[in-house]
This record gives sequence, C-alpha cells and structure tokens, in this order.
Amino acid sequence: MAMWLSGGPEPRYARSDEGDVAYQVFGHGPRDLLLIGNWASNIEIMWEHPTMARYLERLGRFARVICFDKRGVGLSDPVPMGALPTLEQWVDDARGVLDAAGSEQVAILGDAEGGPMAMMFAATHPQRTRALVLVNSFARMLRADDYPIGMPEASSEKLLEEWQPAWGTGSVLRLSAPTVADDPQLQRWVARYGRLSASPRTSTRIYRWVLHVDVRSILPSIKAPTLVVHKAGNRHYRPAMGRFLAEGIPDAKYVEVPGADWYPAFVDSDGILDAVEEFLTGDRPAVADDRVLATVLFTDIVGSTDAAARLGDQRWLELKTAHDELVRAELDRYRGREIATTGDGFLAIFDGPARAVRCATDIAAAVRSLGIDIRAGLHSGEVELREGQVAGIAVHIAARVLALAGPGRVLVSGTVKDLVVGSGIRFVDRGSHALKGVPDEWRLFEVAERS
Repeated sequence: MAMWLSGGPEPRYARSDEGDVAYQVFGHGPRDLLLIGNWASNIEIMWEHPTMARYLERLGRFARVICFDKRGVGLSDPVPMGALPTLEQWVDDARGVLDAAGSEQVAILGDAEGGPMAMMFAATHPQRTRALVLVNSFARMLRADDYPIGMPEASSEKLLEEWQPAWGTGSVLRLSAPTVADDPQLQRWVARYGRLSASPRTSTRIYRWVLHVDVRSILPSIKAPTLVVHKAGNRHYRPAMGRFLAEGIPDAKYVEVPGADWYPAFVDSDGILDAVEEFLTGDRPAVADDRVLATVLFTDIVGSTDAAARLGDQRWLELKTAHDELVRAELDRYRGREIATTGDGFLAIFDGPARAVRCATDIAAAVRSLGIDIRAGLHSGEVELREGQVAGIAVHIAARVLALAGPGRVLVSGTVKDLVVGSGIRFVDRGSHALKGVPDEWRLFEVAERS
C-alpha cells in the first residue's frame, strides 16, 4: 500500500482554551496507537521523506495511528516568548488529541524525548492506556548521586552551547545518527525539518528543559504492559538508561537491537518496528484502572480552633462556608477532584502536578480575603481509587508534608518539584525530613514563586 509521500493526511486541530494542537490520524489497523516522538516535529513535513513515509506506513498496517505536534512546535500553537511547555501541558495536549480523534483507549509509542511524556500519560491515565512502548528513551538525562548512568552536568552545558548554532543545519546527525551523518540528502531533510519545527532559540530552551526532566518517581505507577526497546550502540540515550526503565516499570520487557542511530526514527528502524509490532499485536491483559498516578493535596485552616472560639459558632460556620466555596471554586478551575473535607480543610487529587501546585497557591491567596490563612501539602504518587475515596502511601506522605507546612505556605515533596520542571513554579529548599510513619528521609520544598 502506498501512502502519502508528500503532505500526508490532512492535519486537524484539537482545540482548547490554552491553544490549538495539530494532529493527524492515519492507518487501518484494529487498534489505536498514539505516536509521541521527538519534541521537534512537524506532522505535515514529515511525510516528505520517502523513508519516513514508509516508517509511518508500517505502523499504519497494524494500528490506527494518531500523532501530533506538541504545544510550542510545528503546526501547533506556540507558547509565550520566554516560556516553556511543561510535561503536564503536553500530556493535556495528548488527551485533547485523543478526545478529538474519538479514541478511548490506545497503545502509546514514546520515542526518545517523547518517552517521559508517554510514561506520564500511562501512569496518570491507565484506563486509556492499553500498552506502552518506549524506544531509545530515558527517565532522567543528568547524572545524580543515585543515578550514575546520567550525563555529567558539564557535558550537558557543552552540548547546549553547541546545540543552538547547529540547529537547522543537519549536523545534529553526528549525535543522533552517526552511521548516516555524512548523507547529504538526509542532512538537507533534517535541517529543513528542524527549522520548520522550531527556531534555534526555542529548540535550545526546550532541549535544556528535556535535560532536566526526571520521571523516575512515576515508573512504579505504570501498570500497562510495557516494552522497552533500545539500540545497543546508542551513545546519547545509552542502553543503561533503557535497562533502568525496564527495571523500574513493573513487569516491563526489555529488548536490545543492533545499531546506534536513534533520530530520525526511520533510520535503521526494521529491528525496532519488528519488536513493536510483535508486542502490540499479541493478546494483552486489560489494565486495571483503580490505581493511578495522582498529585494529592491536603489543605488546612491555620488556627481554626482559636478562631472558632473567638468568633462563636454562627460566625465561624459562616466563615467556614465561605472558605469551602472559595476552595471548591479553585478546585473546579484547576480540574481538581475533591475527595473529602477534613474538618477544617480539604483532600483533593489532580491528574497534573503543576495544576495542583497552582491550585494550592491560589487557594492560599483567595482565603486571605476572609482574614484567614491555610497551609497546604502536596505529593505525587500512585493512589488507589475505591468508591470515591483514595488510599495508598502517597496520601500518607501528602498528609505528613502538610503537617510541616507553615501558615500561609504551600509545601511539596521533591517528587512534585521534579515533575513540574519548566512550569515556571519556583521553590525554596526546606531540607530533608523524616515523615512520621513513612520510610526514609524526604526532601521538601516550599513554593516561592510561580507564573
């Protein structure tokens, strides 16, 4: 079957209050596949390279494929100058595209920098994720004391210094596809494709953001059947990073294939596509949807007992009612799900950590108009949903974080901080703490500023 060798299927737009996201649907397979590739993309231009078209055609033989340009690149709406898209916004984009395409449940293929986004979606929306495939991807790029396989900070800064002047020239192939880096035809196509996906400055800002993404904490929350495929000779996203993913995601399968090239995705892709097709076309168990990744928020009115005694029952009830109305308005605004009231506060969950933090800070600001302060504590982790209630260690951690928050302050776990990189939210390090009834020491951060 010959598919579109110039132009591809007509792009469509998923519309939201925050902007339009361009997407395409193609293929005729019996299952839906959400393709999340490299952050630099242009879904119209990608069809102009015959080998890329054949790569997409191969996927379309066994799936109805849905792909899109992430917010800030390609045909989708830009982000404000100087701003960065967040992992949470990109997950929202994916969900909006699936809704627009009429897809209830999908397999997800996250390639290279698309992998963290695919993992975030799978953990946050297990009921919509039937399977997950991660190709040449990673949970974290930079080295850390507990992550020695990462890139040293000095190497990352050198990479960024070279990145901007090289963008749009095709020299990126030296890093991403060394075996074909001298192919002049591919150099021209990669150069044009890059220029039509993002400007040099935007590409550098986004790549700096990519280097600071850390989704290690969500790996245990991924319940979809998962395949991790990695090129054995990949020197940028090294095989150790793929093995780390497979070890961290429950029951994940790891497959290593020969080769070193990882971008463009179509270079030497047969081994990867063989593994993907075999994995996705087999019988797979249904994914239980009672356990999801969520950000848990606890709030509490500061000095409520003293205030109630000072004001008297009637005035305190009126004040508490006004407080509850303000909190619920903010929860509704940020798509929070109220789970319970806790006497003088609220327990709520969110499917995006940045929304949860913003909601907490706006609640704190809103209730000051009533002459009261709240404190808030947040943690992101796996929770169990049962009959409208939530359970799990993540709930206990969030409650313990709340207990350490000062009046009018929003305190978060290090997990939340790691998941909102690029959101514009700023934090002050409040050190490591032992949380009652919770193993290990936990690094906590106070929200200092957000945009």
